[in-house]
Amino acid sequence: MKKRNLFSHLIWVALGLLITTHAFAQAPVQRKVDGIIAKVDNHVILRSDLEFGYLQYLAQTKQQPREDLKCQILKSLVQDKLLLARAEIDSITVEDAQVTSELNRRVEYLTAQVGGVERLEQYYNKSLKQLKDDLRRTVKEQMLMEKMQQEISGKVTVTPKEIQRYFSTIPRDSLPYFSAEVELGQIVKYAQVSKQQKQEARQLLEDLRKRILAGEDFATLAKQYSQDPGSAAAGGELGFFKKKELVPEYEAAALKLEPGQISNVVESQFGFHLIQMIERRGQEFNTRHILIKPATATVDIQEATAALDSIRTLIQNDSLTFAKAAKDFSDDKNTKDNGGMLTSRATGTTYIPMDQVDPSIFFVIDTMQVGEISKPIAYTTEDGKEAVRIIYLKTKSKPHLANLRDDYQKIATAALNQKKGKAVDDWFRKNIDTVFIEIDPEFQNCQVLQLNQ
Repeated sequence: MKKRNLFSHLIWVALGLLITTHAFAQAPVQRKVDGIIAKVDNHVILRSDLEFGYLQYLAQTKQQPREDLKCQILKSLVQDKLLLARAEIDSITVEDAQVTSELNRRVEYLTAQVGGVERLEQYYNKSLKQLKDDLRRTVKEQMLMEKMQQEISGKVTVTPKEIQRYFSTIPRDSLPYFSAEVELGQIVKYAQVSKQQKQEARQLLEDLRKRILAGEDFATLAKQYSQDPGSAAAGGELGFFKKKELVPEYEAAALKLEPGQISNVVESQFGFHLIQMIERRGQEFNTRHILIKPATATVDIQEATAALDSIRTLIQNDSLTFAKAAKDFSDDKNTKDNGGMLTSRATGTTYIPMDQVDPSIFFVIDTMQVGEISKPIAYTTEDGKEAVRIIYLKTKSKPHLANLRDDYQKIATAALNQKKGKAVDDWFRKNIDTVFIEIDPEFQNCQVLQLNQ
């Protein structure tokens, strides 16, 4: 019942936290005995942290192993720990609810990539709950580092002259060659369940509640009936949560219960729940539940299609802009406030290379002209929802050598990132002596503390 999706709508802004673990788990490496190789105040860096970061970098960049690269990785790890140490000193924090939400988002994405919760659990040989417990601290530290970097460079901007100056410093034989790219927008409508389907789900839980009150075991029925893949195998048990970490409807019903008591049927954005309080411990509580999700019917897809047909007509008749329609009508929270525009997971910009476009979209836009909007297309979202969307082809570029006219926004982003990087480097040089740092003598040749090099 997490606010983003407690059960299946559950990795690094770039999703590396888990994906890279999966990608490099089989990579061969000669390991020394693990141990601490650096300390930054209360934070430590293990030899295994360095080895993993090194392998990850080699795999991503396709470079050959070199000791100087390992030194660069160690410098980066020390800088990360310095950010964390200063965050503690400066009282920079992130809320537990934010950490929970971000953790769920990352695990949810990876779950979709590997083919479901069961396959994820099999690969790591851990339950979903155990996996999330293991990763919570890492996610929190990453969020703290991002927040500190935002404090340092969040107000940095670049002027048009700075962008031109940046571009002029790139040797012509070093200019990047861009493949064909597109800018795409989408407006999404989720299929809505009917009243009859909701009533059937509610009735099933009502019947299960009667059976439990008559003496049957809640956990046994949860294993048999619950549609929450993250907790069903554990008899519906969710583990301990604090207030505001679960969706309001679930939490409100759960907190009215005494240990052992069972709630009435509760509806939330995830479906219908039957809740049993297991234990209260200070400000935390542990519950189990049975989740029943109303099935999505074909008629709902048709209704969503009709709604998007109407929206498409309004846009084509210039009665509504695509961006305004996305904000007002789209069900996709990730794009609706961005004018409906999709972004590249690799760069974070709206420019997406054609070879990275989702195949289900590629064959739709392949025959479209710039400015056109597709007819409604049914599809399944990453978290398994049945939905319909219309696609807007905003721009489409041809393969070309980078230039200011066609690639101004990308060049501006690169110039801004360079300036932000300099701001962070300056901050490191000013703050490196404000915390205790100790590096294992084995790595003295790395000159880790000379961050200006």
